[in-house]
Amino acid sequence: MKIQNRLWKYLLVACAFGAMFVASPVQARAAKSDLQVYFIDVEGGQATLFVTPAGQSLLIDTGWPENAGRDADRIVAATKLAGISKIDYVLLTHYHNDHSGGVPQLVDRIPVGTFIDHGANIDTKPGGATLDVYNAYQKVLATGKYKHITARPGDVIPIVGMKVTVISSDGNVIDHPLPGGGQENEFCKIPETKPNDRSENSHSLGILVNFGKLKILDLGDLTWEKEMAFMCPKNLLGSVDILVVSHHGFRPSSSHALVDGIHPRVAIMNNAATKGGNVPVLDTVRQAPGLETLWQLHYSDEGGAEHNTAAEYIANPQGTEQGNYILLTATPKGSFTVFNSGNKQSKTYAAK
Repeated sequence: MKIQNRLWKYLLVACAFGAMFVASPVQARAAKSDLQVYFIDVEGGQATLFVTPAGQSLLIDTGWPENAGRDADRIVAATKLAGISKIDYVLLTHYHNDHSGGVPQLVDRIPVGTFIDHGANIDTKPGGATLDVYNAYQKVLATGKYKHITARPGDVIPIVGMKVTVISSDGNVIDHPLPGGGQENEFCKIPETKPNDRSENSHSLGILVNFGKLKILDLGDLTWEKEMAFMCPKNLLGSVDILVVSHHGFRPSSSHALVDGIHPRVAIMNNAATKGGNVPVLDTVRQAPGLETLWQLHYSDEGGAEHNTAAEYIANPQGTEQGNYILLTATPKGSFTVFNSGNKQSKTYAAK
C-alpha cells in the first residue's frame, strides 16, 4: 500500500511539473545539440540538473532530507522532462542537509551511476544534522552499487558533452589560470571583509562548466575567503557567461572580487523566500558590471520590491511555494535561452 501511495504521489508531482512545462516555447525549440540545465526548486537548497547533447547527465546536489521525498520527486520529474532515465553523475558540493540530504530518497527513485564529493565531512558535531546527512550518504556508498570519485582542484569530471573543471574542493582551490584567466583583478581593490568560515561551506566542491563557447560557474556554498584565493590578485577564471549565485545569496559569499571580476551576463539564484536572498548580495549581483539579468527561484522577503530582480524573472513570486523551476537551454555557439516555468516567459541571449 505504501508503494502504491508513493507511486501515485510521484505521478501527481510529475504531471504537475510536466503541465507547467508543456507550454514552454524553449523545449519546442531545443535542438539535439543543445545543453539543458534545470534549476529545480528545492526551497532554498540546491538541485541543478545538466543534460548534455550526448544524453549524459550531471546533478549538482540533491536538496533536503525528509519532506516525504519532495525534492527527490521534483528531481525525478525534471529527468522525465529531459528525456533521461538515469543520472550518470551526482556531484555533492558539501554535506549540509539542504545540499546532500536527499541522497537516500533520490537513489530510491532513479538509477545513479557515480557520486562525486570533496572527501570526508568536517562538521563532525555528534548529533548534528550534517553528520547525520554524511552518515546516510556513506551508507548509500557502502552498498557498492555506485562508483565514487573524490575530486580535487584542477580535475576534469569525465562527463561526455561538456567540460567540467573542478575549481574548489575540501578547502583548496585551483592555483593556475584557466583559459581566459590570469589577468589582474581590479575589483580586488574594493574594501571588503567577511568572517572566515570553518564549516562545510568553505570546503564546497565548485565547478566551471564549458559548453562550446559558454561558461557556467557553480561554487556551491563556497565562502568569501576561498573566493579571494583564486580571484585576487589575479582572476584565474576569466569571464563567465552564467553565474549560479553562491550560497543562495547569503552574505558570507559573493564578494565583489568574484561577482564583478567574472563579468557574468546572467546570474541565477537558488534562494527561498526566507533563506538566502540577502539584500547586500542581491544588490551586488544586480549591479555587477555587464550583468543583463538576475533570475531568482523565489522572491526574497528580505529584499522587498527595491532589491529583488524584476517580477518576470522570479519563478516563485511572493507568497508562493509552487515548485516552479528555471530552465536554461544553450547552444554550442554561445547563445542561450532562460525559461521561467512560473509565468511561462523566456528570454534569449545572443552569443558574444
